[in-house]
This record gives sequence, C-alpha cells and structure tokens, in this order.
Amino acid sequence: MDAYAAVVLAGGAARRMGGVDKPARTVGGRPMRDRVLAAVADAAPRILVGPAGPVPAGVRVTREEPPGSGPVAAAAAGLALLDPGTPVVALLAADLPLLTRAAVGELLGHLDAGHDGVCYVDGDGRRQTLCGVWRVAPLRAALDRLAAERASGQRDGSAAPLAGAPIRALLAGLRVREVPWAGAGPPPWFDCDTDEDVRRAEEWAR
Repeated sequence: MDAYAAVVLAGGAARRMGGVDKPARTVGGRPMRDRVLAAVADAAPRILVGPAGPVPAGVRVTREEPPGSGPVAAAAAGLALLDPGTPVVALLAADLPLLTRAAVGELLGHLDAGHDGVCYVDGDGRRQTLCGVWRVAPLRAALDRLAAERASGQRDGSAAPLAGAPIRALLAGLRVREVPWAGAGPPPWFDCDTDEDVRRAEEWAR
C-alpha cells in the first residue's frame, strides 16, 4: 500500500488533564500531535482536526462542527478534505506519542481485499480504533449511514447529527481486521489520557 492520507484527531476536551490542550503536551521534547504527524510523514495529505495552532509544514488544519463534538464528527471533517480518489486513510488520535512509521506500515501491510480497515488490538483484545487505517469509500459510506440514522432520530432537526456519536457506531458493519503489536518497543496505540500516562510515555520515549 503506497498512497494513503492521514487524518489526526486533536479536538478532545482532555477532562482528566484539566482541559489542557493535550496534543500540545510534549513527550521526548516534542508535542504529541507532532510525533503522530511525523509517523505519517509520507501520507498525502496530512490533516489535523482540532484547534488552530502551529503545525508542521504541509499539514492542513480543519475543525469538527460544532467544535468538541467528538471523534466521529472530527473524522467526517477530516475526510471532507480528501480528494475523491483517495484510497486509504490513517485515522489516528493525536495523543499517541509512541506511534512510529513502522507501526503505521504494519497496519497498511495488513489491509487486504477482504477488509474495510485494520486497527491494533491491545493485550486484552480491545480494539484501538483510533490507531488504524481504513479504506476511504466504505468509511465515507459508514459516515453517511450513521448521519442519516441519527438525523432521523432527532426531534430538534439538528444540523450536526454526528455530534457525540461513538466510534463503535461508525465502524459497525465494517469488516475490521484486528492486529496485535508484535514489533520491538512500546505499543504504538498507547494513548495519554492522564498525567501518569504522559510520564509513562516519557520513560518509554527515552
């Protein structure tokens, strides 16, 4: 798999960190979002969905609508910037400071004709859905399906049916291949939700 895009989701509220700009927190001297973007340096385009701020050259920035409305709405905002012919997209949380290009390559290598996407699973078998790669066409179809389902169930006629939607609802019905991490080093799907997680990532990143 050669051509792919990357959408990095950086709009979370970070409530367990007091509402700070979590992706801007540093690990190994670099903001977590920059470490994630570096792991997909060969993707085109690279799109960051979240608050405007300094980003590496060549990265496009957009925002989910309304701001802070969750990962599904953010994924939709990112995919909206992709060219129609884009075949594959890496969909990644911005708080994965241990993600590497090799780990992304592992996912791309496991994406075959029988699956719509690939994501890592942890040692307990839990899907790490925001550390995965997906075929764009079925992912867009899933977004359209979910938006239609939620819009039909809304009484207020909200213009943002994807706001607050869970990732598991988006991926329901997609053929997902689960891949355990077997490479050297720490798990690439390790995300930082707390200060303790950041300290642990710092130790691994040394």
